[in-house]
Formats: sequence, structure tokens, C-alpha cells
Amino acid sequence: MNQLNTSEKYMQRCLDLAILAEGNTYPNPLVGSVIVHNNKIIGEGYHCKAGEPHAEINAIRSVKNKALLTDSTLYVNLEPCAHFGKTPPCSLAIIKNKIPRVVIGCVDSFSEVAGKGIEMLRGAGVEVTVGILEKESRFLNRRFFTFHEKKRPYIVLKWAQTLDGYIDVDRDSLEYGEPTWITNEWARRAVHKQRTHEQAILIGTHTAQKDNPSLTVRDWCGHQPHRLIIDKQLTLSPELTIFDHKVPTIIFNTIKDAKEENLEYIKLTPGDDWHALILKTLYKRGFQSIIVEGGYQLLESFIQASSWDEAHVYVGQKWFRQGVKAPKIACRPEAEAHFNDSHLYVYHN
Repeated sequence: MNQLNTSEKYMQRCLDLAILAEGNTYPNPLVGSVIVHNNKIIGEGYHCKAGEPHAEINAIRSVKNKALLTDSTLYVNLEPCAHFGKTPPCSLAIIKNKIPRVVIGCVDSFSEVAGKGIEMLRGAGVEVTVGILEKESRFLNRRFFTFHEKKRPYIVLKWAQTLDGYIDVDRDSLEYGEPTWITNEWARRAVHKQRTHEQAILIGTHTAQKDNPSLTVRDWCGHQPHRLIIDKQLTLSPELTIFDHKVPTIIFNTIKDAKEENLEYIKLTPGDDWHALILKTLYKRGFQSIIVEGGYQLLESFIQASSWDEAHVYVGQKWFRQGVKAPKIACRPEAEAHFNDSHLYVYHN
């Protein structure tokens, strides 16, 4: 990033604060806020969890000398809310505290806000600037914006592959029950961290059958995502770990609708566009993001339909020479990370 100007510097601080709560604010967005007086930050805060105070409120509360607020500028990466939800409107709190200037990263496209916060502030005589680090602000809340603007969850694809481009060896049923490990423990820990950022993990029948995965967060602390399984004919063994009732689990199938403790069966119509049906169902239930962890057919179906937003491809230092080929993405990675001898490449669609 080029040298930041003063407004961008303080907005970057808002983004740095906001991301501290990544994975913990659903259904709310990630928001950070700082209050500046005479080029000095006198207060800051971020939204930690839905139902708790918003970033602007936490920032205002952190200011020791409230008299300084009347000659300060409040920075926030997302438009302050103007509606009464679980908490009062932040725009109203800014006005009540007589903060004269507000700098905003991007407009909130959520229908309950959508410019109303800016309108309320300007109507009360507050000087409002919008669009500082706008691209970065929108990217931070890409899950939130995708959900409200495209009416579907943000879709992250994830797989691990060998140096020669395989995601698994050829296995028969006698070899089922454990995943084929390709990357090292540090990369696997990064995968568990990523899981805490998303609301659900989706896999297909063959992956559930071959790997018997837990699909839980074990090597990191944080939110446990829902497990989503496609099992059209309900052929999976009830002895698999996904049926242990420990984590909310949804089985998409063509046979029945049913509910048990932490386990739900959702019947979808055979022959219909399952991508669309699953995404529509998840949207209606408020899922803002999912991570698709395989197998090959499921991942490839999302790629062929161009129905994905982000892909995390891990590469381990192994050679299989034959087996199940890895999916291919026809674009260059936009970011990468290294975990000793394992590497992560991040793509955006």
C-alpha cells in the first residue's frame, strides 16, 4: 500500500480493529471505529458480538474527556446504523454526543441502513465524508455484502493438493475412514482458523464416506460452523462422525424432511439445480458464508458454475503420481502464505 494520508491512516486503524472480531459478529458486519482530536486518537472500539454495543458506541465510551467530542472526528469503516435493532442507532448516539465530523469507509447496503445513517447525520448538521479506503472496507465485509446484495452466502472453496496436482490417492472401501493428509500441522491449523470465520462447511457424500471427517474446529479457538452434507439417497452410515449430534448438522437429500437433536434432514427436489436450491435454503436461514471442503466433484461443480467467491488451495510437499486430480482455477492467486513446507494460495472470482 502507498503512503496513507491522514484520513486513510485512521480508517486503516478502524479496519485493523474490526477484523479482531472476525467470525464472531454474525449476522452483523465487522466494524471498527476511532475518534480523533487534534490529530490524536482519544477513543477507539470495535463491534465484538451481535447484540452487544456497536463500534461507534464502544469508541465513544472509551473517551475519557467527553468534552473533547464536540471538536473531534469519528472514523468508522461502515456507515453508522439509523434503525433500532438489538441496540439503539449509532447515528443518533453520534448526534447526541455532538460529534461534528464523521468519516466513513463505505455505505451499508443492508436495507435497514442503506444511506439512512448518512442522511440522519447530515440532517443534524454533521459533516460527513464517505469513501475513504472504500475498496478495503467492502472487502473486509465481503460476506456481509454478498449476502445482502446477491441474496446468497459468500462461498469459499478449499482443498489441499500435492506438488503434482492430486487431492487423494485411489482408495477402495477397505481404506476408508481417515483423510489422506497432504499438508503439515501448521497448514491444518490455518484451515481450522479459517473454519471459525465461516458459518458452515459443505461436503459431498463421497468425502463423508471416504474421510469420515469431524468438520469441527479443534486446532483453533472460536466459532463452530454448521456441518452441511449432500447425501441425496441417504446412503451414509449413521456411525460416521458427522452424525454424532455434537455440532448442528444439515443433510440435504431427496427422501425426507426430519429433525433430531442437532441434526436436520432437508428434502430437495431431484433433478432441480441443487446449487441454487442449497444456496437459497442457506440464504433464507441467514447463512452469510460457507466453506466447501470437497470432494472433487462438488468443488468442480462450483467452479464450472462460477458459483464461488474465494478459493484457498493448500499445496503440500508430496507426490502421488496418480489418484484423484485436483480441481483447477483459471486465474492467478491474489495472495499466498507459507507454513514451512506447506503453502496456501488464495484466489478470488
